[in-house]
Amino acid sequence: MTTDKKILIVNPGSTSTKIGVFTQGKMVINQSVKHDDAELRKFPTIWDQYDFRRDAIFKVLQDNDLSMGEMDAIACRGGNVRPLPGGIYRICPKMIEDMKSGIYGGHPINVGGLVAFDLGNQFNIPVLTADPPMTDELCTSARYSGIPQISRQSSFHALNQKATARKIAAELGKKYEEANLIVTHLGGGISVGAHRRGKIIDVNNALDGDGPFSPERAGSLPAGDLVKLCFSGEYSKKEVLKMLTGGGGLYAYLGTTDAQEIERRIAAGDQKAAQVYEAMIYQVAKEIGACAAVLEGEVDAIALTGSLVYSKMLLNSLQKKISFIAPVLLNPGENEMEALADAAMRYFNNEEALSIYKQEQAA
Repeated sequence: MTTDKKILIVNPGSTSTKIGVFTQGKMVINQSVKHDDAELRKFPTIWDQYDFRRDAIFKVLQDNDLSMGEMDAIACRGGNVRPLPGGIYRICPKMIEDMKSGIYGGHPINVGGLVAFDLGNQFNIPVLTADPPMTDELCTSARYSGIPQISRQSSFHALNQKATARKIAAELGKKYEEANLIVTHLGGGISVGAHRRGKIIDVNNALDGDGPFSPERAGSLPAGDLVKLCFSGEYSKKEVLKMLTGGGGLYAYLGTTDAQEIERRIAAGDQKAAQVYEAMIYQVAKEIGACAAVLEGEVDAIALTGSLVYSKMLLNSLQKKISFIAPVLLNPGENEMEALADAAMRYFNNEEALSIYKQEQAA
């Protein structure tokens, strides 16, 4: 098993670029370069950020006396591509073309993918991604919404969910492909996935339309009332979409997405904050229960991951509601950088074959 490969990790976000270098079995650099909002507003489109994001990578390497020529591979967080099964992929021209099209969404991770792809070509090293947000392994029944015009979509924290599932399965003495797990990502968005023997056969669309409400997203809503809201004449399409993603959930009720601030309010006797926070936890527990039904009660463990797992208040309430289903195991934090490094090492150690990005991926 090789450990001497040096991997550049690239993970662009809306307001930061996370950059890491992994070698000798550990992350020797793990830096988040914050980008000022006023600075980002100078760029008309995300693609105009290309040089800006590229320069951030080179500066981190330079500040740490490293160069691109030392790298054996780049591992980049997956962009907005067509639905595809989970796995490790080489970023390829077709993937870049689909990200540029905007059909599957626009996000700075797409620019990061292009930067990484160009650097890989320049320095003749492989550029890898793993388990992008549009990872789609839904079973047939999970795709039906109730009306033919709408199919349920898979859009969630696939990278962290898959990495957490592998880690928890190993703790149970099993391979991921042998385990039945419910993995819950608790962050700015919340996703709850039913993992059956290495495939996520059901998961809520955590981006804009499904599951529990979260710090900034509305989650599932009463459909009839949403339709009435849309046609009330009081809100534009843009305003309604903002209510669903970015302006929903805890933010809509309490004016903040900061769980620590909300818990301080609760400790100070704020009853509304306590009710809203408990309602979010309640909805998470319901979604976990639904996944237990999807797995027909055969659940080896429930894994909780994401930044909110650091909250003892949330954990105490949630565990009371779900611990009867299966053992509850924790993997706090986002873990995306480590997950990308792990995928690159599985590639180098021939532990997982590369998946092929095809014209049509999802079933």
